[in-house]
Parts: sequence; C-alpha cells; structure tokens
Amino acid sequence: MVSLFGIRHHGPGSARSLRAALASLAPDVVLIEGPPDADDVIALAAHVEMSPPVALLVHASEETRRAVYYPFAMFSPEWIAILYALERGIPVRFMDLPVSHVLAMEAAREAELESQSDDDAGAEMVTEESAGEPNLVVGGGPPAATRRDPFQLVAEAAGYADGERWWEHLVEERRDHTGAFDAVLEIMSAIREDAPTDPTDPDTLLELRREAWMRQTIRNAEREGFERIAVVCGAWHAPALATRPTAKADAALLKGLPRMKVLAGWIPWTTARLARESGYGAGIESPGWYAHLWEHGATQDASVAWMARVARVLRDEGIDASSAQVIDAVRLASVLAALRGRAVAGLGELNEATHAALLHGNGVPLALVRQRLIVGDALGAVPADAPAVPLQQSLAREQKRLRLKVEASQRALELDLRNATDLERSTLLHRLALLDIPWGASERGTGKGTFKEVWRLEWRPEFALSVIEASVWGTTIADAATARATHLASTVNTLPELAALFGRLLLADVPSAARYAIVQIDALAAVAGDFSELCAAMPPIARTLRYGDVRGTDQLLLGHAVAALCARIDAGLPAACASLDDDAADAMFAHIVAIHDSLLRLQDAELSAGWRSALERVLALHGVHGVVTGRCCRLLLDSGTLAPLDVERHWSAALSPGTDPTAAAAFVDGFLRASGTLLAHDVTLWSLLDGWLTTLRPDAFMSVVPLLRRTIATFSAPERRLLGERAAGAGSTSIAARTTKARHAFDAERAAPVVATVAVLLGLSAGEPLEHAGVNADA
Repeated sequence: MVSLFGIRHHGPGSARSLRAALASLAPDVVLIEGPPDADDVIALAAHVEMSPPVALLVHASEETRRAVYYPFAMFSPEWIAILYALERGIPVRFMDLPVSHVLAMEAAREAELESQSDDDAGAEMVTEESAGEPNLVVGGGPPAATRRDPFQLVAEAAGYADGERWWEHLVEERRDHTGAFDAVLEIMSAIREDAPTDPTDPDTLLELRREAWMRQTIRNAEREGFERIAVVCGAWHAPALATRPTAKADAALLKGLPRMKVLAGWIPWTTARLARESGYGAGIESPGWYAHLWEHGATQDASVAWMARVARVLRDEGIDASSAQVIDAVRLASVLAALRGRAVAGLGELNEATHAALLHGNGVPLALVRQRLIVGDALGAVPADAPAVPLQQSLAREQKRLRLKVEASQRALELDLRNATDLERSTLLHRLALLDIPWGASERGTGKGTFKEVWRLEWRPEFALSVIEASVWGTTIADAATARATHLASTVNTLPELAALFGRLLLADVPSAARYAIVQIDALAAVAGDFSELCAAMPPIARTLRYGDVRGTDQLLLGHAVAALCARIDAGLPAACASLDDDAADAMFAHIVAIHDSLLRLQDAELSAGWRSALERVLALHGVHGVVTGRCCRLLLDSGTLAPLDVERHWSAALSPGTDPTAAAAFVDGFLRASGTLLAHDVTLWSLLDGWLTTLRPDAFMSVVPLLRRTIATFSAPERRLLGERAAGAGSTSIAARTTKARHAFDAERAAPVVATVAVLLGLSAGEPLEHAGVNADA
C-alpha cells in the first residue's frame, strides 16, 4: 500500500499533520522528495550536534560551481519524516531525480546554447550569467509553464489576497489533522488538470522526468516487498504519483540521461535563506514565525510568547514596550482574530496589534520586527565529524582556535594588531578574501594609528560552497591562499593592479606569493611603456609599509620593490613631463603629489634624494607645463632643496611680462593649489603675485581669472577669508614699503655691468650718466 503525503515545504502545520499521519500509518519505508545522491548522509540528521536550519549540498566533484541546495528547517515536513524514520530504524530514502543527472543535463543545455548562432547570443549570455550561481531547488513547485504558486491560485478562489495567509489559516494553525492530505491531493489534482503542459519546454521536461523517477522509486520499493510505503513529496507532484502510467513509459522518459560525478554533504543554513525574498523558489514569507508556531503551536500561549519576544526586540533598540502594552497588544490581536472568525490570532493580527498598541501607529520599527523575528537570523549547525573537504576542516579549526564565532547576523569586530590573537584573526580574514570568501568586510576604523582594524562579519550559507571551490588551491587555509595569490599575481597584467594585489598579499601573510609578485612587478616595470602605470604602482606599495612594525612585514622585500620603482620613476620623470596638455598635466600633478607623499611616509633618505634630483631636472627644463613646474618648485621649497631666493627667482621668471598669462597662471596654480596659508604668510610670494596681476592687460586678466578661481577654490574657507583681508589692506605690508626697502638694498657693484650695457644700447659715451637719456638709474 502506497500512502501519499503531499506537503508544502517548510510548513509547521504540514509537519504536524505528517507526524500524526506517519504515527497512524506505521510505514515500513519512507520515501522523501530529495536527492538520492545524498542517501549516504541521511543518517547524520539524527546526530545530536545537528541543529536546523541546515541544507544538503550536492555539487559536481570536478566543477564545484554546479551545485544544488536542499534546505531543511526544524518545521520542514521532510525533516520530520527523516527523524521519524531514523528514530524507529525504518529505511528512509530520497526519491527525486538524482542531481548527477540534473547537473549533467544543465551542462549539456549550456553547451547546446553556446553552439548556437550569434542570433541566439542573448539566450547564451543569460545562461552564462546564471550558471555561476548554485541552484536552489524549487521542491514541489510547478514547472515553467505554470509559474504561479498553486496555493496562491486557491487562496484567491477562496477570497484571500495572500496565499501565505490562506495556508497559514487553514493548515499551519489547524488543530484537527484528519483528512488534510486528502484535501491537498484533491486541490492539486484540480489545478493540474487545467495547467498547460509543453513537453518541449526544458523546465517542463525536467519536471516530467523528476516525477517519472519518483514513480520508479516507488515501484522499486514495492518490488522489495515493503507493504506500507509512505511517500512524502511536494503537493504539486502528488497527483502525478497517485495515477501512475506504465513503468515502460517512465523508463522511456528516463532513458539515456547524462550523468556526472557528484558529492553530497550537510552545511549550516539560515532562516533568512528560507525566506522567499532571498530568491529561494520554495521559500516562505515568515520562517521565524513558522519556527515559533512549531515550538508553541497555534494557541493563545503562542500569541503571548510572540508579543513578549516583540517587546524584547523593541526594548533592545531603546523603544518603550511595557508589560501593560504587551497585554493590550495580545488582547487586541485576540479580538481581531475573533472578528475575522479565527480561533487564534495569526501573524497578521499580531502585526496589527503591535503597530497599534506597542508602536502607536509608527510603522518604521515593524521592519526591525520583521528582520529579527518574522524572518529571523538563526544559523544552524552540523556535526563536526560530518563529511567535509580538508579545506573546510582547516577553516573550522582556525575558527575554533581563534574564537571567531560563525553567525548569520552582522556584527562588528575591532582588532588590535599588537595583540597576537587579533593579528592572526586579521590574517585569516585577509586570506579568506584572497580565496573569494568574503566572510569579513574591512571598514575604516576610528582613531589614530595603524594597529587597528575594524571588520564587519556575516557568514552566509553559500560560503560553504565557496570553501569547497577554493579547495582546489590547497588543503589548508594558508596553503590555499598562497597558491591562489600566486595564481592571481601571474594573471595580472598592469602595474597598478599588481601593486594593489601586493598589498593584499602582505596583509594575508603569504610571503612566497609576495616574493613572486615582486618578481612580476620588476618584470612589468622594466617593460612598462606607460609612465603613469609606474606612478600609480608606487603609492599602494608604500602604504603597506605602515603595517610593517605591527605585522612583522619583510622590510627587505618591500624595500626592493620600492627601490626598483623609484629608480625607474626618477629616470623617466623629466621625459614624461614634456609636452603635456592641460588634462595630462593635471594627471601628472596628481602622480607627483602621490609619489612625494609616499616618500615622505617612507622616510628613506636615499630614495628622497633621488626624487628631489628628478624634480630639479624637471624644474630646469623649458616648455614644461606650468602646473607641473609650479608643483615641483613648491615641493623642492618644502623639502629645503630650494632657498626662498631661488623660489623667488623661479616665480619672477614664470610671471615675467614676456610669459603668456595663461602659462603664468598655471605655474601659480601648481605652486599654490590647496596651499592658501603659504600665500597668506609669505610676503615675497604675495608681492610677486600682486605685481604680476597689476601689470596684466584687461583682456589678459580676464583670461587668467578662471584659472585663478580654480586655484583659490582649493583653499579652505579661513584661508580665503585671510587672503581677502590682506587684499583689502588689513594688516599687510604695502608693496610701496617693500619697494623702498628693496631700493635701499641696491648693490651698485653688481649693477655696474648692467648699467654699462644699457648705456651702450642707448648710445651714451663711456661714463655718461643714464639720466642724460631720461632713465632712472635706481629703477
């Protein structure tokens, strides 16, 4: 005798009804819709350390990106059926189409699409995009031809707008389980009679093959002599298993299916991943609420316990929720349920009561209640001795050793890298990031110092598959991260990317991969045709040195990388600065500033001397864009290489009457950008700038105004205010006073050759005063 139990996945009402039905039937064998590939690990479900939500993960052994998850909650009917059978020593098997066939068919379909003409490129792109994500099995759901939830169709026919609430009312809160499965079978049979069927559709064909395999599994159980066979399947499939076609027809449908090798195991899951909003096809709206119903049942006590949990969540967030308000909310929910003809309050009534009695009409905190309670953030657990790849075992050991708790909810983790344990935690998180397992996201910390890191940890179930995928690189986290890092360093083709990767390798403490990256940096730098790549590569490597003291970074390794880059930058800077347009000059300005800041951070006298020499060569060149020469002059002044008189000479040359006003303005911009304080306090620079501006013709003045405004815009508000006051004459030394002072400092001996030359040009005889030609000699 075959007894069909058509259930809705992840429903506490279905689970209770099923448990009662199994107790009444006392079956000899239990067949469950699920992957037969995982039959060998079913027994682990009864392990004392197994704690739902969990999932069966079945993946291709050689192509781990092809995988399928089968999630189970404590209130999933299939989970209850498994535990029922294991506790009583009854054979229990999965009966769905093996994943080995499903994944092989998926691969064959992708290969077929890839071989199509360019006209089908759109379909091919969609397949490639989705192929990278593991599948979530839509157990018990309809094929593509009838995508709408069948329970939603019935709910609408019964006058409900929400199929979830209809199912909750009639099934999850049901107290009398008699006849529940017969009713579900009747409803699904009626829906399937009118459902369109297209055997040529790949999704429909897959559903037909799944149901054929289930029927064949039932026939095999009958041939084995089992008398009472319990079949637990999605409600959608129940009618197809109740009226079975011939075995020959099913065998023909399953003939010649491709197959690939797969592996199966248990992984932790989360209640959030059971929710429909996560993208799970068989998901439910309120997994946290269903877990509450499973624990307390559909009773008045469940309403009281729920409101107490809601109040606790609100209080944790600083929202008032008194005991009197909780009592009022429970009473209001009960009244609403009575008015709607319901025996007990459901989630809808409880939410409305929360909104009115606890939140006083403020709907915003309801989102918090939904996240924490209605959906929930519980993370399941699997036994430590469950089958796992060596890399999974290595990660589990590291998590336990470093006391890093695996949690589904987000939490901040602040690390002090001066502490050995925190340093190892940081290293582990950086290594996982190299393996594309972003368990932790690095955030900017508060306060000063480079010994602090702030991470935001959130474990997601799919990371289990990521760990399996990463196992191709090694059997331990350290070995796998080293191999993966070396591979990345060999595939990067640009210096900036390689320099950024080098910094990550140092943080992850993979020295052999870092040494390989140094070799790659040298090789790329030697043939780099783009000088900007050399410049962009320097700052990331220099920034990593700030972790040197804390992390024990190999200083020789870093020194070699920086020295090699600096040598090439110093040699190539003058040539790279020639013949730049405005955009290229701005880009070179940024490179020069970044490199100078990096060298200031390094405090290496030899490297700094080489860099200053390169800046001096640029400053001595003719035809270099003013923005670049202005910044070179400024940096040499700041470093003490140029004396103030030398700087005044460069300013005088740049702002001389014969210089194009636009070029002069560019020099001013390069020198003063983001440096208003220097201009406000340096009398010489102020006088030179003032003198230049006052001698410009009106048309020339208007042409340089936009450039000067851009420069002044980089000054801070206090700097601009100070300059304005000085321009208005407040507290400044007048130009006339400075000119008089300069006249008093006139050096007749140095001026004599100049005076003689001017006399010759004016046609005066030797020793004849210049005044005879109407010239002011002092000027």
